[in-house]
Amino acid sequence: MAGRDYRGMSAAERLADRRERLISAAYTLFAQPGFHATTIEKLCATARISNRAFYECFSSREDLMRAVYERCIDETLAAVTKAIDKAPPTLDDQIAAGIAEYIRFVTKDVRRARLMHLEVRRAGNVLNAARQRAVASFTKVIESSVRSADRTPPFDLHLLTLGLVGAITELLIEWVVSEPSPPTDQLVETCVYIFRRTFASEGALVTSSH
Repeated sequence: MAGRDYRGMSAAERLADRRERLISAAYTLFAQPGFHATTIEKLCATARISNRAFYECFSSREDLMRAVYERCIDETLAAVTKAIDKAPPTLDDQIAAGIAEYIRFVTKDVRRARLMHLEVRRAGNVLNAARQRAVASFTKVIESSVRSADRTPPFDLHLLTLGLVGAITELLIEWVVSEPSPPTDQLVETCVYIFRRTFASEGALVTSSH
């Protein structure tokens, strides 16, 4: 049976609205002051809902963090995939396009950068599975491009790609915690250099380009 309408909204619509308000509040508060410093009471006050309503939407702060993190990942992955699809069909061009879009999209909003690369770790082991799924999604994009270019290196491609994704992650953590932050163009150039050196054709030295 459908829920009773209230102020023009059904019960399902009210629940969806509260959920979105909590996600919006968490996007800001989990980034700053941070996951551990943000209570459910603070989240509810910012979202303008009751504490009881919180548990109708999420089972815990970690559950809410997972929803926020996965949305950040989905949006970033969509932006990166679009950039790669628009790039010329060479591995070098796709590497440059994908890395540049990832770094610029993530750093365009410092909240996104903090959530994806710092606060998700502070949330604890409960989010390890979500992080692993995110890493798997990005490594799949890279591995697909490498295989399409027939540029498979003489090492395990998956492990090598994991290491490269880790390099990007550490550079973005540096961007988040440093004062002042290194220029994003410098992050892009560094990552492109690492990737191109890793996947350069045998005997070729591919340098970073602007």
